[in-house]
Amino acid sequence: MDTNDSTPEGGNTKSCSSSSSPYSLSSLEIIGSRESILTRFESLNRPYNPYPILGWNRHVETIFASFFRSTPDVTLRRECLRTKDDGSIALDWVSGDDLRLPFQSPLLILLPGLTGGSGDSYVRHMLIRARSSGWRVVVFNSRGCANSPVTTPQFYSASFTDDLCQVVKHVGTLYSKSNLYAIGWSLGANILVRYLGQESLNCPLSGAVSLGNPFDLVIANENFRKGFNIIYDKALARALCKIFKKHALLFEGITGEYNIPLATTAKSLRELDEALTRVSFGFKSADDYYFNSSSSRSIKHVQTPLLCIQAANDPIAPSRGIPRQEIEENPFCLLIVTPTGGHLGWVAGEGAPFGAPWTDPVVMEFLNHLEKEKKD
Repeated sequence: MDTNDSTPEGGNTKSCSSSSSPYSLSSLEIIGSRESILTRFESLNRPYNPYPILGWNRHVETIFASFFRSTPDVTLRRECLRTKDDGSIALDWVSGDDLRLPFQSPLLILLPGLTGGSGDSYVRHMLIRARSSGWRVVVFNSRGCANSPVTTPQFYSASFTDDLCQVVKHVGTLYSKSNLYAIGWSLGANILVRYLGQESLNCPLSGAVSLGNPFDLVIANENFRKGFNIIYDKALARALCKIFKKHALLFEGITGEYNIPLATTAKSLRELDEALTRVSFGFKSADDYYFNSSSSRSIKHVQTPLLCIQAANDPIAPSRGIPRQEIEENPFCLLIVTPTGGHLGWVAGEGAPFGAPWTDPVVMEFLNHLEKEKKD
């Protein structure tokens, strides 16, 4: 591992140094016209201090959070939603919330990262925190994830927003008196930001949060093939191949440019995307898929209040891929870049080292602020 990995990629950073800002903000890179709202957040009145023995290296923090962060126990109720193309989506609701919460409670949709689902620790911690604030929460498990069924020869991708469109419409119909919000992590964040840009002025969401978003998938893919990052690449490819193998019969006899043998043995995400993903979603090549699926190309069209939180030393979502200028020019967007955090690690703050990531209280204060604005 590179012990110098705590150095932010991309070089140039701009810290918030306003005299009216809490002193802790000086350690963060803040971009966006709405940055003044951060001064009201109690969670940002404390300095960003990574846990001492973990924050020195981005890979250590990433791996520790992935394997050793606690996973809160929650009883979930699954709803399987049939999509327009006869596919299946698994929505996991908290059991009993229909009886516990008022019908008009704000509703939060959670989009986990690649191969992730409702069982992931970072998802569970956010779910618990939102519920403690009186929010109704549903986890959107992408096709094949969290043991959700796959019923057609198509999974999901960084570019595919149709399923999210259907989920938002479905939950909005179920709870017509509720304001809708969403949080996405990693690939889920990329899909969410693409959706926000796609829907633009017509977006039914009242607010959203993007966490550890790779943003520029061309840069992210290049980064995946360097140094220790190859370990992540192989691990994610292995997890996706495992999902594919469970449903490989759906692809039997399929025509076109699919490379099914490679899809079952892929050693990297790029191999899998070339063999399967880019063909399923109509791209000419993996590079064409990465370029046209990057949410950095969508963020200028976002017309929904959006908070993006990134770590400067994220090995999977490189700092140099963050569309800083586009975020700065969009009055609906706000960016916080922490000096450390790895990928979805953020082992800092009151929950460190085994509890909720540092981001959770900041995210919840942002969402509660938006909900209060809607009510006022």
